[in-house]
Amino acid sequence: MTLPTQLVLRELVADPAREMYGLEICGAAGLPSGTIHPILTRLEKAGWLRSRWERIDPSELGRPRRRYYSLDPNSLGVVQAALRRTEASTQALSRLRPGMAGGA
Repeated sequence: MTLPTQLVLRELVADPAREMYGLEICGAAGLPSGTIHPILTRLEKAGWLRSRWERIDPSELGRPRRRYYSLDPNSLGVVQAALRRTEASTQALSRLRPGMAGGA
């Protein structure tokens, strides 16, 4: 699992019932939108996320509709386990090769 994917999932796991739109996830995860949207699409296809389009009239609000994402409640345990595995791998790597896991 890539670091950007981990960052996205960590933001969504922090409050599993909360819906967030793409740019909101970008800001929280510290990633550019060009990185976020392919990740969100991939996670949704895997069944880990669900999404919905905002029901607004864009001309009334003067902005495009937002697509909101949230963790699928049935996937929470799987996502948490995957994040724990990546954390364990990172810790093991840092013990074997100090400086490698931390990006130094």
